[in-house]
Amino acid sequence: MKLSETNKAWVLLTPALLFLSLPAYGLFSAISTSLHESGSFTIKHYRTIFQQETFWESVGYSVRITLIATSISLLLGLLLTRTFTPIIQSTKGKLSIWLPMLFPHFVWGYIVLLLFEQSGLISHLLVEMGLMSSTSSFPIMTNDQNGIGIILTYVGKETPFVVLMLLPIYAKQQVGYKDLVHTLGGGKWAAFKDAEWPWVAPVLLEAGIILFAFILSAYEVPFLLGATFPEMISVLTYDWFYSGDWNERPLAFAAMIITSVLIGIISFIAFSAMNRKRMLLTKGQD
Repeated sequence: MKLSETNKAWVLLTPALLFLSLPAYGLFSAISTSLHESGSFTIKHYRTIFQQETFWESVGYSVRITLIATSISLLLGLLLTRTFTPIIQSTKGKLSIWLPMLFPHFVWGYIVLLLFEQSGLISHLLVEMGLMSSTSSFPIMTNDQNGIGIILTYVGKETPFVVLMLLPIYAKQQVGYKDLVHTLGGGKWAAFKDAEWPWVAPVLLEAGIILFAFILSAYEVPFLLGATFPEMISVLTYDWFYSGDWNERPLAFAAMIITSVLIGIISFIAFSAMNRKRMLLTKGQD
């Protein structure tokens, strides 16, 4: 018996759908747990979270760190791609970009810890060179309240990802558009704004959404390099879930749902703007 084209499509999609059913089950289970207590429907856990100053400080801290790390990664990725596209397109250049992506985030976290800790490699080198009297004079850049170590880790790890996202755009870019802008009297900024940015912006926005969603919800790097207070929302959620007080476990689920909703809203707004930009681009409008 031959399968129709529609049935073939569903058969091919079955493994992916089965795989996606696992996180979907986890999401619905978290929603159910956060909205029930002793078998009855309640929004008590959400009211409790909204009344906690610790939660809002954690949300604000997490969003700030995420925005800073994402913005720096996008900016550095754009600058590196624009400057070194011919080099990156070579085999050695591609390997130099791919290699950092092979290491997990916690490995990058340990590298930052070994380099930038007060007793790390850089501080000892500065002392040996006579530029510092002792390692204690080195600024605190790990496990600090400003999240510098977290930002450094994500920038080092995610910048190559941004480069790989932008590389196809610059590899296929036609220099004729820039030449046309220069012919009409435009400078370097006009050439970038009119001939380059319309193609780059949607990809940057897409990469920014991915980075924002991942960094905001990631756990291992904030746990390794973060301060005890304030905590990233992922660490706070983990603490609630595995605390000895079982009453805090529904709070962890509620916090996860709120984080997911926040990511969903921002992603929806960004994707809507990106799709509108791409639609205008296909129509030849700016």
